[in-house]
Amino acid sequence: MSDALKEVPSGKTSPSVFRRLFERVFPKMPDFFALLAEQCQQVSHTTGLLVEFMETGDPATGQQIRQDEHEADRLKVRNLHTLNEAFATPIDREDIYRAIVDLDEIVNYCKTTVSEMDVLGLAPDKHCLEMAMHIKLGTDALVTGYARLAREPAAAATDADAGRKAERRVEKAYRRAIADLFQGDDYIHMFKRREIYRHLSNCADRMANCANTLHDIVVKMC
Repeated sequence: MSDALKEVPSGKTSPSVFRRLFERVFPKMPDFFALLAEQCQQVSHTTGLLVEFMETGDPATGQQIRQDEHEADRLKVRNLHTLNEAFATPIDREDIYRAIVDLDEIVNYCKTTVSEMDVLGLAPDKHCLEMAMHIKLGTDALVTGYARLAREPAAAATDADAGRKAERRVEKAYRRAIADLFQGDDYIHMFKRREIYRHLSNCADRMANCANTLHDIVVKMC
């Protein structure tokens, strides 16, 4: 019998000593495309809840968003640990890091938004809903784009563009919201409401960062 293959009781063949040594020194590359796609799915789920909250103001939905943030943290930590331990990566290591961190920040801003609305005693308004809807559309584009990287990376450029366009729509909605807000003399309400609008704007900024990273990856792969 060849030294490369040794018979084992199950009837299957075991790897050669050389192969086992090779895999120990050069471990199998993690599937970062799948890990990022899974994290995107989690973000999309949270932004869907954000839209629902801005439609209904239901405290139970706000609580679900807070719970989602814990799951998002788990995925972020897992992905960062996998990245740190990886001998090699299929795409630029820094791009993977940026995507992991910015995706998590989108969820963090969703949580911060609903938590501060609760603390400040603010109900959703039409501007919050409009911004949340654009954020949801942008994160849906990220889901599609990051899922395409493994098989059709060039096509993901379109999704990156869609994510950036969604961020620009949020910024336009933010400016309209501020213009409407600073009318009258209820300054306390103005400052409280502006904090919420700003959180949503920051959330969109992180979404645009993820779209930019996606585009950078596409350029390097293609």
